[in-house]
Amino acid sequence: MNNSHQPLLGALLILASGLLLAINDGLSKYLTQLYPVILVVWVRYLAQTALMVTLFTPRMGRRVFVTSRLWTQLFRGVSLVAVSVLFISGLRYIPLAEATAVIFLAPLMVTVVSALFGEQVNRSQWAAVVFSLLGVVFIVRPGSALFTPAILLPFGAALSLSVYQLLTRRLAGTDHPVTSNFLASLVGAAVLSVMVFFNWRTPTLTDVALIVGLGCVTTLGHLLLTNAYRFASAATLAPFTYGQIVFAGIVGYLAFDQAPDLGALLGIGMIIASGLGIAYIQGRAGRVGRRPLVAESNPI
Repeated sequence: MNNSHQPLLGALLILASGLLLAINDGLSKYLTQLYPVILVVWVRYLAQTALMVTLFTPRMGRRVFVTSRLWTQLFRGVSLVAVSVLFISGLRYIPLAEATAVIFLAPLMVTVVSALFGEQVNRSQWAAVVFSLLGVVFIVRPGSALFTPAILLPFGAALSLSVYQLLTRRLAGTDHPVTSNFLASLVGAAVLSVMVFFNWRTPTLTDVALIVGLGCVTTLGHLLLTNAYRFASAATLAPFTYGQIVFAGIVGYLAFDQAPDLGALLGIGMIIASGLGIAYIQGRAGRVGRRPLVAESNPI
């Protein structure tokens, strides 16, 4: 069977990736109650970098390190650091499901940024963007527990993620995906190595193991996400990427006794519906040969 026509396998990989990334976020939320965010993210990036070197250099050799667009890779890596730090900082104050829903605004923000750079955006796409923002309003409505400045952290992470996705799209077809993922981890480890001196707290051996495990879980989640698109199109898999929000809700409830209220559930549903609408439009654009605006899904 052709690898590109196994949608069930692709969907299962996407769901497994979403589960691992939700577990990753739950571990991050737990660890940042004990240690500075910078320290947790730094160790995670170190673990990711070491794991990718171990997995891919025996097979790819120097190709893992070689890029034809160094500055784009650097900016992409810095934008991913911003995503990680802002999102995980937000998890200290925002429940998992709600924060994850907000980060899924990124594909819609890509639509807005693309329009600013002259790409054509139709009324349906603008309607999806507005509808998703209304979803955020329902999540953080005045009077709710989430109506605090802390909600700006995952919102800023979503904006940074949209930049990351646009840069990823620019690198498509020029650098190997493994190279792009490795360099993003390497840039993150390097940038955070400077910042960690001002955010140091010696972790216990048990917590070091948890943070290293965090890096392994994240790397595996990313690999599953990347491989899923070998078996089905992005439009086909789009509905399953939102499984991560469901998994985040389950992890948040089981680990932290946090469950979205009715208003938050409505807002989350609006964001999912908007994302699916954009994915549907993307699929139609792909079938008629137009370049899609939205890049990859949430890599956090």
